[in-house]
Amino acid sequence: MFLPDAVILVSGVLLLLGIASSKFSARLGVPVLVMFLGLGMLAGSEGIGGIAFENYPLAHGIGTLALAMILFDGGLRTPYRSLAAAWKPAGVLATLGVFLTAMITGLSATWVLGFSPLEGLLLGSIVGSTDAAAVFSVLRSGGVQIRRRLSDTLEVESGSNDPMAIFLTVGLMQVLAGDRTLGLGLGLLFLNQIVVGAGVGWLFGRLGVWVINTIQLDSAGLYPLLATAFAFLSFGFAAEFGGSGFLAVYLTGIVIGNRRPVFHRGSLLFHDAAAWLSQIVMFTVLGLLSFPSRLFGVVGPGLVIVATLVFVARPIAVWVSTLGFRFTVREQTFLCWGGLKGAVPITLATFPFLLGLPFAPQMFDVVFFVVLISALAQGWTLPWAARKLGLERPRSAESPVTLELSSLRHVEGDIVDYFVAADSKAANRMLRDLALPDDVVVALIVRDRQVQLPKGAFRILPGDHAVVVLRPNVRPLVDRVFARREAVEVTLPSDLEFPLKGATKVGDIERFYEIRLGPDPELTLDAAIRQRLGSAEIREGASVRWGQIELRVRQRSEDGQIETVGMVIVPGND
Repeated sequence: MFLPDAVILVSGVLLLLGIASSKFSARLGVPVLVMFLGLGMLAGSEGIGGIAFENYPLAHGIGTLALAMILFDGGLRTPYRSLAAAWKPAGVLATLGVFLTAMITGLSATWVLGFSPLEGLLLGSIVGSTDAAAVFSVLRSGGVQIRRRLSDTLEVESGSNDPMAIFLTVGLMQVLAGDRTLGLGLGLLFLNQIVVGAGVGWLFGRLGVWVINTIQLDSAGLYPLLATAFAFLSFGFAAEFGGSGFLAVYLTGIVIGNRRPVFHRGSLLFHDAAAWLSQIVMFTVLGLLSFPSRLFGVVGPGLVIVATLVFVARPIAVWVSTLGFRFTVREQTFLCWGGLKGAVPITLATFPFLLGLPFAPQMFDVVFFVVLISALAQGWTLPWAARKLGLERPRSAESPVTLELSSLRHVEGDIVDYFVAADSKAANRMLRDLALPDDVVVALIVRDRQVQLPKGAFRILPGDHAVVVLRPNVRPLVDRVFARREAVEVTLPSDLEFPLKGATKVGDIERFYEIRLGPDPELTLDAAIRQRLGSAEIREGASVRWGQIELRVRQRSEDGQIETVGMVIVPGND
């Protein structure tokens, strides 16, 4: 058998085992990165696989490529509202928080391992950042459902804190190698990482959306690959000019994901698979690099560094960084415990090997041990911590029905499958009484594995799956009707006009959307507007206002009846 054949065979076996590990991880509650690292260790030279692998430059390259794919996928799934809500605290955590964590952990490493101050600070810098792959994995598919602002802060922090960690790591290694001195040069290096990375990420995100929506491709499957190409271009250009490729690729994903280009949902599915493949490959390869026999030699100092990192450095960094951002003590405690470590520290720990620094093997072993213990202890207990702190939100039932709206050109529409829970506002109500926005269609109901086509008098029951065709801009209203009461957001967007039928009753609007209008609940919107304005003033564009709600006449029938009303949430008024 030729070597390439053996590599393909081993890769297939490891991929199957990696997928199986993800299933065991979900059942056992163990973070997937721990399972994949364990798989790599078992396959390594000291495990049952006997694969001898100690190529640190290759592992660094694989880890960098895989992290780029994971960050791009994370960016695609990060809405602007999450960024707007979390960028300030996340930005401080990603800079000042990483710096404080590195300083405190570095002092511990200097004392425990006998390193010089610069060497200890280098180790602290390597383990100072929160890992995006670990956080995305635990928060998005690991069973942790927490308050949105809290999860947004952790995700945005993990996606944007790599520049600080890389700046500290690269800068300190250059100082240790004698190529740079501490001073202004290091500050400029960090500034260049941030500015170039952010600028290139935004630019290639906008360019990527324009190209994807403009170009005509013969196969729909090429559109996700086109998006991937812009992700790699963003990373490469930023890195070429001294910027952070990781920050650039994350921002490129955010811009493309929020612009909803052609085959948006198909791209999400493709990149979800690519991110999973990247996690399996990256953590397995990093596991192959480890030598369990050497890990036993760093258990003592490793545990001290883990304790310092988890119970001293991260808490101080969180408390200082979140001052003034109105986080509760419980939320700050969860942010402390959510500082998961993962692939980034292990990948950064390969840097000293590239420069041939004498302490590289010991530092790699300590970092690997710290990541393994941190991921196992914190990642495993994160759902428990969320419950104990009272921060967990109810998780919506998984949907067995999956549909996709696809076209070779952009379609402003979604097909959404809602599971109707017992506490959903739509439960036990007839379809015609749901006060759904105009042009929203309940296409079918799945009940007891049977498809039913609903009419106006059809009664929706708990346990049903309602497949709804809608425009993305009315999604917040439809979510309120069908989602579980605990799962919906308290506020509606104030920058959108929601179309409603004129025949909808005021009471139904108040009941389903928790909005107080004021007129008689039995009046229709048509009658309520007429009562307020008088029939003579009814014309398209006319509006009335009750508190924070403004109703606008959008469309009238030939006999003068108001067919469509636009509802706008006006901010800043009671």
